[in-house]
Amino acid sequence: MKTKLSKALSLKLASIALALGLSGYAFGAEKIVIKGSDTLGAKMVPQLAEEFKAIKSKQGVEVIFEIAAEGSSTGVAAVIDGTADLGMSSREAKKTEESKALLKGVKMTPIEVAKDGIAIVANQKNPMDGISSREVEKIFTGDVEDWSSINGVSGGISIYTRNTSSGTYAVFQKMALRKRDYAPASQKMAGNEQIASEVAENPNGIGYVGLAYLGTPGIKTLPVDGETPEKASYPYARPLYYYYNGKKEMRPIVKEFVDFCLSKEGQQIVKDVHFISIL
Repeated sequence: MKTKLSKALSLKLASIALALGLSGYAFGAEKIVIKGSDTLGAKMVPQLAEEFKAIKSKQGVEVIFEIAAEGSSTGVAAVIDGTADLGMSSREAKKTEESKALLKGVKMTPIEVAKDGIAIVANQKNPMDGISSREVEKIFTGDVEDWSSINGVSGGISIYTRNTSSGTYAVFQKMALRKRDYAPASQKMAGNEQIASEVAENPNGIGYVGLAYLGTPGIKTLPVDGETPEKASYPYARPLYYYYNGKKEMRPIVKEFVDFCLSKEGQQIVKDVHFISIL
């Protein structure tokens, strides 16, 4: 009798969940919404989330993550609009974004969660084994359009960059191009994976990616001014952030997740996916 009642109750609760659009969500489950940077959101944050979910599951707590990696600008906007608990960003919030946030009663507050190096990658067939920061600027601004003046091999340079909503796009423009415009012929990609893939397929290709993508078959990393991208002295090293609304107390489950990311265990995952630990 109890079994029949339990089944009936379960069916009733399931039908209510469906009616409320909650199918797939367990009752009492905690949900964390994270939006923003592809650099953080494509590999690092999902792996941190999976490990955190496993830890909480052993404690009898189910945690559901909603992660959308569509660029740093979208993460900052989501925090301002209140549609995300955390905004992933590979750049600092702009003054205009901070002002917009304050008008909505939001204080954009950063938490540095890892460090990354924006690596210059070329096709495996490229004869170069390094590049100067001046050559990087010349290539990515379009001052130089043929490889012959860089590596002695004739061929039009194909430049792959992130799109304009990307924090990496903005940081690289500031660090490597001295705020100059990108070459008009540069091709904008949605994420690091797409850039690595395009460069791997194009003997004349060059682009930039985060450290987590350096193992992509068909590409090679070009040290800049003799420095490799995992070094602190690398010229295009930058911090990676979670942003949140500092005017509101962080929900306990979100704070737990952030604390986990900053812990020794969390930072080991950061290193495992080839980013640089902050510890």
